[in-house]
This record gives sequence, structure tokens and C-alpha cells, in this order.
Amino acid sequence: MKRIPKFKNEDEERAFWASHDSADYVDWKKQKKAIFPNLRPSVKAISLRLPESMLEELRLLANKRDVPYQSLLKIFLAERIAQELRLYPHRA
Repeated sequence: MKRIPKFKNEDEERAFWASHDSADYVDWKKQKKAIFPNLRPSVKAISLRLPESMLEELRLLANKRDVPYQSLLKIFLAERIAQELRLYPHRA
């Protein structure tokens, strides 16, 4: 196995791994599965303008499912994005 070099920063490390095969540096057969139960994906707040009637309908649907309306909106968006990516995989 080759030695993994020391990196000055994440950009340098990212560039290195983009051009090198980790199998030359890590014996993946010896690795153990790691579980990180408390990791959360990074999120970014956005401002979104919706018609009031649409927002009320979203709140009604969320209330029926007993979830916050923002969470339901994320579920709907994730489902639609996955659907679009299946329909048009070459555009992703």
C-alpha cells in the first residue's frame, strides 16, 4: 500500500482523490462498516413564494399526516426529483 500524503487543506485533498484510486492507498478488505446515526445533511434556507391557497392545502395535507408542512414539502420535492431523474437520467 502507498502512504496517503499530508494535505494542506480540503481542496488539495479533494484534488488528490479525484485523480488517484483509493485502492492503492487503503486495504478495503480490512475496513469495518461505520454507522453515524446523528449525521444530518447540510441544509440551506431559501425563500419560496407560494400562492396562499397552495400553502393552505399543503398545511391541510401535512396535518392529515401529522407532519410539519415544511417536512411534507421536502418529501414531495424529493419524490418528484427522483421521478424526474428516472424519466430523464441523461439530463442529470
